[in-house]
Amino acid sequence: MLWRTVAVVALVIGGLGPVRAGADSAAIEQVIEDQMNAFRAGDPVAAFEFASPNIRGLFGTPENFGRMVASGYPSIWQPGAVRFLGLSERGGRLQQRVEVTDAQGRTHLFDYEMIPTEAGWKINGVRPVAAADVGV
Repeated sequence: MLWRTVAVVALVIGGLGPVRAGADSAAIEQVIEDQMNAFRAGDPVAAFEFASPNIRGLFGTPENFGRMVASGYPSIWQPGAVRFLGLSERGGRLQQRVEVTDAQGRTHLFDYEMIPTEAGWKINGVRPVAAADVGV
């Protein structure tokens, strides 16, 4: 399970704050949606393109990345409905909260850490959100 711990970027420092200037929420949502579409198609090569250089370096190949997502995050590998809940900044890092409904109709929440690169927005990590982390 060490690979899962390493794969998920810890995002626990700091509170939520205003979204950083220049953050384009529509572009960020599109990157996440495009990666999920690649996962739905069973295409780890396409999905790997949306990962940050850090994540790409960590896994090395699209196949390694795909195996990790398929085994560790099945609701992301084959997502049902996807809903974007909000973009925020936490501890200086940009977070997009995403609600994913799996094939059994269960809802899962994830925070996607997004970073700007020369090639556009990239996913720098995904953290499952525990029920205690969800406000009312």
